[in-house]
This record gives sequence, C-alpha cells and structure tokens, in this order.
Amino acid sequence: MDRSVLLLILINVLLTSFAQIVLKAGMSTQAVLGSVGGGFRLASFGTIFTSPYVILGLVMYFASAFIWLIVLSKVEVSLAYPFVGLGFIVTMVLGALVHGDAVGFMRILGTLLVAVGVVVLARS
Repeated sequence: MDRSVLLLILINVLLTSFAQIVLKAGMSTQAVLGSVGGGFRLASFGTIFTSPYVILGLVMYFASAFIWLIVLSKVEVSLAYPFVGLGFIVTMVLGALVHGDAVGFMRILGTLLVAVGVVVLARS
C-alpha cells in the first residue's frame, strides 16, 4: 500500500471519528433534547436535521464515505478495513476529551479488544 492510500485511510478514520463527536454535540443541544425528550415525533426530525452540528456531522460522514470509496478503488477491502478499528480508539479518546465521556479500564479494554478483533477477522 502506498503512502497516499494510507493517508486517505487515516483521513477517513479521523473524519469519521470527528463526525461522531460533532453529531453527539448536535444531539446534546437543548433544542434537540427538548424535542426528543418525550420520544421521537415528526417535529423531532425537523429539529434534529436543522441542527448545525448534526448537519456538519452528516457532511463529515458523507465526505468520509467519499474518501472510503476512493480507498476501495485502490486497495483490497480486506487490507483497508482493519484500519477502521483505529476509529474505535480515536473516537473513545475524543469522546473523553471533548464530551467528558467516562473512560475507565473496562471501556479501554473493550475498545482495544474490538479493534484487535477487527484486525484478526480481516486477516482470517
């Protein structure tokens, strides 16, 4: 795998992780929380999908999907996909730093096991 493909994979992982953080911010706004507090209603969709953070997070996801399509055109999916496991780790760290998510030993261990599991599956 050449460096340009590796760079695209890493950009994809980072963009996907940041999209999660931005989407969480959007879904944590007072407007959205108030709208979905009693359960999802039709009006909830309007509130959610007009949230600037939700819109930004979805744009980031679409951008990462586009990058991933480029990656898949250049390398085998079984070679590229294990790198997605890095996203679990990056997202956990960003969640702790940005949103104050609780990250104890068991969560760290579980996240690392999932990431390792993805690598093992990809190599089987």
